[in-house]
Amino acid sequence: MGIIAFLIFFPFLAAVVLSLMKKQSKARDGVVIASCVLIIAAAVTLAVTFLSSGRTQEYLVEAPLWNNLILAGEIFLMLLVFYYGFRYRKYYVVLLSAAGTIPIVWEELAGYGVEGKNHITVDYLTVIMCLIVGVVGSLICLYAIGYMKDYHRHHTEYRNRTPFFLSILFVFLGAMFGLVLSANLSWMFFFWEITSICSFLLIGYSQTDIAIRNSFRALWMNLLGGFGFAMAILYCTFVLKIANIQDLVNIGSQNGGATFVVVPVAFLAFAALTKSAQMPFSGWLLGAMVAPTPTSALLHSATMVKAGVYLLIRLSPAMQGTVPGLMVVLVGGFTFFAASVLAISQSDGKKVLAYSTISNLGLIAACAGVGTYESAWAAILLMIFHAVAKSLMFLSTGAVENCTGSRDIEDMHGLIVRLPKLAFVMIIGIFGMYLAPFGMLIAKWAALKSFVDSGNILLMLFLAFGSGTTMFYWTKWLGKLIAVPHSSRPHPDTIHRDERVTLATLASLVVILCILFPVISANLVRPVLVAMFHTTSLSVITRGDVPIMLLMMCMIVILPVAARLLTLGKKNKPVLAYMAGVNKGDDCTFVDSFGESKQMYLANWYFTDLFGEEKILKPCLAIAAAVIVVLMVVVIGGVL
Repeated sequence: MGIIAFLIFFPFLAAVVLSLMKKQSKARDGVVIASCVLIIAAAVTLAVTFLSSGRTQEYLVEAPLWNNLILAGEIFLMLLVFYYGFRYRKYYVVLLSAAGTIPIVWEELAGYGVEGKNHITVDYLTVIMCLIVGVVGSLICLYAIGYMKDYHRHHTEYRNRTPFFLSILFVFLGAMFGLVLSANLSWMFFFWEITSICSFLLIGYSQTDIAIRNSFRALWMNLLGGFGFAMAILYCTFVLKIANIQDLVNIGSQNGGATFVVVPVAFLAFAALTKSAQMPFSGWLLGAMVAPTPTSALLHSATMVKAGVYLLIRLSPAMQGTVPGLMVVLVGGFTFFAASVLAISQSDGKKVLAYSTISNLGLIAACAGVGTYESAWAAILLMIFHAVAKSLMFLSTGAVENCTGSRDIEDMHGLIVRLPKLAFVMIIGIFGMYLAPFGMLIAKWAALKSFVDSGNILLMLFLAFGSGTTMFYWTKWLGKLIAVPHSSRPHPDTIHRDERVTLATLASLVVILCILFPVISANLVRPVLVAMFHTTSLSVITRGDVPIMLLMMCMIVILPVAARLLTLGKKNKPVLAYMAGVNKGDDCTFVDSFGESKQMYLANWYFTDLFGEEKILKPCLAIAAAVIVVLMVVVIGGVL
């Protein structure tokens, strides 16, 4: 219990200390570094301790004092939203916050609250999430030390509020630990709301008009999801007389499709869809790009959106063959396909990553909604590999922007020569997102197999065409990085040491996870599924797959080495490209048929006329919204 308390409370303590250290100093950097090291050590210790016993651990059967403190915390969060809502005249967030919090407060104060069997649970899924939050989240905080120095050196027009920024990052980590370790729905709701407010504060960091607008968009969308979460709690309290999420899942898996179970599951699924930025709620995650890069990395990889898919995976056994499951499957599958198509038309690196995140989260959600052993296996593996590879991509893109002044993919032409170290880790990140033998592709194979077994043709089409478009935009980006014009020269590398350590660690983790893929599957993921589905007879990886996987893993060594060899072009004989004229010898200029000198320029094709946001974004949002509205009406109508 000591480690659990440390993981939840220490990040909040670190946040308080950092908020008081106003001036830039080595001491503040030291606090961040020490805090990150301690959090990582505590998360790993929790994992080792739990795995050595292998038994689900439950704590705090009765916790009246903590219940009162959580209740006071919920009131404080509501008042904080009231403050910002009235300050900026965004009265709709005031109404949404009140609608979600006041009923919960009334329920507790009126004595209707139900005491659950326990308030804290540690199981295999909890351990996986703690490792993601602790390791990846802490590395992002470490990266933020050097990044924020360069950020304010480039953006002198913004007020330097680095202590506030760093403190909110650690509050985010504490809230995520509290969320995944909580078994009680009311406790989960409290930490759920903290993450919503933290994202609001981080997105609005620069305090520009667009940052404030995007931060309130994130706030109202997540408060809407919080309202759904609150309705699920009220239903569980007054109808089912339960307080723990596992009790709900057990009842749901035993009484699949029964109205009294479907309603709270549907409300929780709706909350999870908003938090994981599924269409039509994807706008808040796209708007987060205005924030400094560590915000994007944290929201997209280790915290905010992972809270949504974590909840869906928890609910997976209760969604199989139900209306909420159908809602999650359709919205998730459609979001996977639509967001990957929209990513094709983007050249802004962070926007490509944002659409890619929304797309991959859609696939994870769809797998959870199917509610089978195989689909849940794919969902968990996708979540793990996505957290590491996507954080690496966001942070490396932010580093490129600080070095070159641009995050546009077109400006990354020949980066393998100009900034070889950054390009190298970025290539590993891209490999991790869509190439064999990295886990994302293997998990997609398992997802396809589960979709085939479920007989859902629409899902199979979403996965097939979504995966095709995913390969298209990642290949375009990869091609830009490894293009080597003869005139390319090294660019000054201004990356700070803490940023370099973070990028190298994450790149190593991408490779290590791939090598240890069978071990992770057998010792972490499979026990989760055994507990969720109460079976030991199913296996996703068969003996026939093992030789293929071993062959694929050999490629881990070959691919990075091949990429690194591209930087040795000076030792090779240059071959001049034909450029519709006489090449001047530098592969950048040529003489045309009129004898005039022309500048060569290579650019990707982005299909904006076909797949641009102006063309298809609004119809996609409308389709997803219609699916949610119709199926939620079906669920609620079944009660009435």
